[in-house]
Amino acid sequence: MAFKKEIKRLDKSNINLTITVPKDDVHKQYQDMLGNYIKDIQMPGFRKGKVPKEVFERKYADALKQDALGRIIESVLGEIFQDENLPRNEKPLPYSNPELQGEPKFEFEQDLQFSVIYDVLPEVKIDAWKGIKAEYSYAEVEKIDIDRELEAIRERNAIVMDKDDNAQAAKNDVVTINYLVMEEDGVTESSIKRDDFTFALGSNSGLYQFDDEITGMKKGEKMEIEKTFKEGFFEPSLAGKSRKVRITLTSLKVKNLPELDDDLAQDVDEKYKTLDDLKNSIKNKLEKNLERHLRDVKTSELLKKIMENTPVVIPESMIKAEVDGRIRRMAQYYNVNAESMMQMMSLDDKRQIEWRETAVKALHSRLIIETLMEEQKIEATYEDIEKEFESIAGENNVEIEEIKKHYDEQAVFYLKEDIREKKITDILLAENTLKPGKKENYLDFMSDNN
Repeated sequence: MAFKKEIKRLDKSNINLTITVPKDDVHKQYQDMLGNYIKDIQMPGFRKGKVPKEVFERKYADALKQDALGRIIESVLGEIFQDENLPRNEKPLPYSNPELQGEPKFEFEQDLQFSVIYDVLPEVKIDAWKGIKAEYSYAEVEKIDIDRELEAIRERNAIVMDKDDNAQAAKNDVVTINYLVMEEDGVTESSIKRDDFTFALGSNSGLYQFDDEITGMKKGEKMEIEKTFKEGFFEPSLAGKSRKVRITLTSLKVKNLPELDDDLAQDVDEKYKTLDDLKNSIKNKLEKNLERHLRDVKTSELLKKIMENTPVVIPESMIKAEVDGRIRRMAQYYNVNAESMMQMMSLDDKRQIEWRETAVKALHSRLIIETLMEEQKIEATYEDIEKEFESIAGENNVEIEEIKKHYDEQAVFYLKEDIREKKITDILLAENTLKPGKKENYLDFMSDNN
């Protein structure tokens, strides 16, 4: 189908696309559609496929025009957006549906013209990304960090046994509870509940943190407590409020921790002969994790500097998709319903603002990285991919072919993107000057999102 298109860029990273279809093509599309209908249509007084075209048109004139209009618009937009030669910054974002502007006039005597507006990738113009000076926080692996990992290993290798039925729950015991949060009237049951929630008492695990209240309970005991939730609590309906909570302790176990000695090291892995071997392995692992995170911190500091001088207008659909994705990941982490969490977030204005700001910063940073990769023509070669497979296989102590079995076409695509990003990060770090600033402890540093 012949048509002309005119693109006008708007001020919010979106586009107004105007299409003009010649009246002859409009008429042909209409007649083709009409012919297909006539073949199968059946009306009172006529046999199937024998309804006169004039009769059919007269009866369904407006509906036929609207149908033809929809088909033409869909066909033209499909042809435009599926064109591989269409520039990236003219294609609609996956989560931005083109919106039809106004009500196009469908007349046989004139060309058909219609316009749609949709969001596109923002234009990013980076003027300065070399010669930047920045400062970064850092950390070092110390004895306390190794000891903490050793304690975690002891926890994982502990023998867990049932406590006596008359025993009371104490710190470090493994407890399993059922809990139910009541409505404000204290009588009606709310939808906030969970069965078989297991955690170590005193670890303050879980969102509701019932540790203090559970301490002293016995197996099978039920309790109703008054719980005051802090301002800013993840669930807006509870933030800053007090509610009654019904708790049942269904299981109570004690952990017997193994001694910190050579036997424990050998139980962890036969490659460790002594406790010192295990400590050295822990130190190496922590230092590798630190090195990776330190690289991310340095890159983040550079990107902050670049972002200050590289304004980008990010479309709303892009921000919404980023926020929704983060909420879904959070819901999955806490094993709660994503849709319910989104609904709760929509009622919390403060949290909406915070999540939006975080999403905008993440998108801004990502767009700069992608723009630099494109401008510097960064590619992931076959050799790069093979080298990455070798590295992954080495880290997991398996054969390369075994690793490759887990990489389908989509996984390889993401692997290529990771390789490209590593390359541009190498260039960024090489072209700019960074110096260490504030020293933090390892745990705080590694948990910092920067």
